[in-house]
Amino acid sequence: MTPPDDLVRAVEALLFAAGEPLTIDAMRAHLGAEADVRGALAQLETDYAGRGISLVRRGERWHFQTAADLAHLLRRDREEPRKLSRAAVETLAIIAYHEPVTRAEIEAIRGVQISKGTLDVLMEAGWVRPAGRREVPGRPLTYATTAEFLGHFGLASRRDLPGIDDLRAAGLLDPVDLALEHALPDAGNDADADNVREEAEDDAEVENADDRV
Repeated sequence: MTPPDDLVRAVEALLFAAGEPLTIDAMRAHLGAEADVRGALAQLETDYAGRGISLVRRGERWHFQTAADLAHLLRRDREEPRKLSRAAVETLAIIAYHEPVTRAEIEAIRGVQISKGTLDVLMEAGWVRPAGRREVPGRPLTYATTAEFLGHFGLASRRDLPGIDDLRAAGLLDPVDLALEHALPDAGNDADADNVREEAEDDAEVENADDRV
């Protein structure tokens, strides 16, 4: 087997020694601006394919991690799954699809106010971060997802977020969303859209009442 060249070895050493995932620019700061870091990363991906450690890209950052199928061997204690409230799940989804987004924009999309605690939970989980202030009157704070969010949900980037067809196939759209989605192409204006949602919500309430009877 041909030994790797010096640049590949240097990138490998940097990633092993780093306490957190590294960007290409961060690696070039050690290796020189002209270093073909992307080429070295591609070689390392090939070298580590199928082994106990794999090279992983999360957003624009790279790191080594235990192969997914072997992670259970290293857990001494069973990890309790993190449980989020429906409000937190909806807020996280809105941030992921619309970031950077303000609290007011989140509330406008959800149609209800969110408590400060909802955003605190998401930031404590490491999935959401402040992303600067919107340059409008009041300069409201905006929020965005983090590299930890991508890593937890197995996404290389936000482009890998599921689309509407994926959500429908997974059964993650409720009857109101589905009714609105089908009716909106025929709706001529915002008032029509509001009427469609109200009718869909009324239908859903009737169905729920029938179920309780």
